[in-house]
Amino acid sequence: MKKALISLMMLFVIILSACGNNSNTSNNAGTENTAATNNAGAANASPSADTAAEATGNITFQSESGPMEVPANPQRIVDLSSYTGSLISLGITPIGVTNWAKDNPNFTEQLKDVTEVSEEDLEKILELEPDLIIGTETTKNIDKLKEIAPTVIFTYNKVDYLQQHIEVGKAVNKEKEATAWVEDFKARAAQIGKDIKAKIGEDSTVTVIENFDKELYMFGDAWGRGTEILYQAMGLKMPQKVKDMTLKDGWYALSLEVLPEYAGDYIVFSQSKDTAGSITETETYKNIPAVKNNHVITADARGFYFNDAYTLDYQLNFFKEQFLGQ
Repeated sequence: MKKALISLMMLFVIILSACGNNSNTSNNAGTENTAATNNAGAANASPSADTAAEATGNITFQSESGPMEVPANPQRIVDLSSYTGSLISLGITPIGVTNWAKDNPNFTEQLKDVTEVSEEDLEKILELEPDLIIGTETTKNIDKLKEIAPTVIFTYNKVDYLQQHIEVGKAVNKEKEATAWVEDFKARAAQIGKDIKAKIGEDSTVTVIENFDKELYMFGDAWGRGTEILYQAMGLKMPQKVKDMTLKDGWYALSLEVLPEYAGDYIVFSQSKDTAGSITETETYKNIPAVKNNHVITADARGFYFNDAYTLDYQLNFFKEQFLGQ
């Protein structure tokens, strides 16, 4: 089960390596996505970007396994990780990405002409002639991929979500741009969190759940689906029982019958549309106080799995809209 979830956030960011507003449950992905694009573009506007663009040759990147040579200005990146959005945020469009990235509604425009590949598509990856490949610790055929091009591997949650963006930036010679985005994001998220707590109350709790493949899951503070923003960046509170049950793995599978025991004052429900109705139409769900109080925020799970920079911008604006109506 854990391996399947990791494929989901990382590629389900695993993701199983995280809408309506506080008074209704509609999903405004288009509006927030536009705002996210604007924020990401502003954060990327850095003089050092021109310097990186002019770079030639190789640089030494301190990877998880040690120093390695990577292109100073990679032009043909195949991304098999869950950090496609971080590349997009840094102004880089890969030439090959996974089906998880292609299916993400936040990336539709940027990836419309990009080839879909997988770790099994060695021949297709070879034909793309990449100069850099990015994968995760769960990526298969790593040794064979290394024969095609320099291959950078990231382990999900080895570093925190913001440092991860900086590590991606280092791998593509855009550390300054990545660092600038992180500082800007932290400031924006802190202010929005302060505004939300002023509106809903300092002690109000939030539970993040998701239905996937006919199963129901809840998440801790570092497993995508907006959890990093809600609990870390904005400092909103998690119900103690959720914290206890997600402490070990970062997520916890539960039955619908016990969901009321874990539901906070607010629920962020990352939904897979094909199975959401089986949960939301039950009396157990309808009788949860957060549901009865219209304190459920729903989101399209496809755009909420990840915690890359572009997705974080989208999620932050999404929460601002849903909690504050701004």
